[in-house]
Amino acid sequence: MIRIPVLAAVLLAPFAATAQDLPTAPYLPLDMAVKAADAAVQACAAEGHKVSVAIVARDGATKVMLKADGSGPHTGSSATGKAFTAAAMGRDTAGLAEFIAGKPANDGLRDMDARMVIQAGGLPIRMGEALVGGIGVGGAPSGDIDAACAVTGLSAIGAMQ
Repeated sequence: MIRIPVLAAVLLAPFAATAQDLPTAPYLPLDMAVKAADAAVQACAAEGHKVSVAIVARDGATKVMLKADGSGPHTGSSATGKAFTAAAMGRDTAGLAEFIAGKPANDGLRDMDARMVIQAGGLPIRMGEALVGGIGVGGAPSGDIDAACAVTGLSAIGAMQ
């Protein structure tokens, strides 16, 4: 009777060691993504702005898209593009726009991926040191307002700015 557990332990030991060696990566859980998006929509709504908010994972896949009632038809793609850009580049989209404007040789960044939107309103989502995604807001009268609503979304989940 004792032989079976001992034999199983001997046979399975190599698999246990292999599993421990697998890399792990931080990610943004869906409930946190929803909370951040909702906080951003509500922040803009409180100021009278009808926006869309997108949250993407680190790989750029859309996790959440909230579109406020009455928001413009362009706001969803704008928000998604800003979130994608922030996650892909690991930086805020307003800063990226300034970086490109300050050095025309970097203008090719605009054409690097058709999904990128290089306008203010997109921020990377960092939990501690880990880049776990991006948030994008589109539809307020200015990119600065979009970005402020995105900051509220990040604050709601304790993400770094």
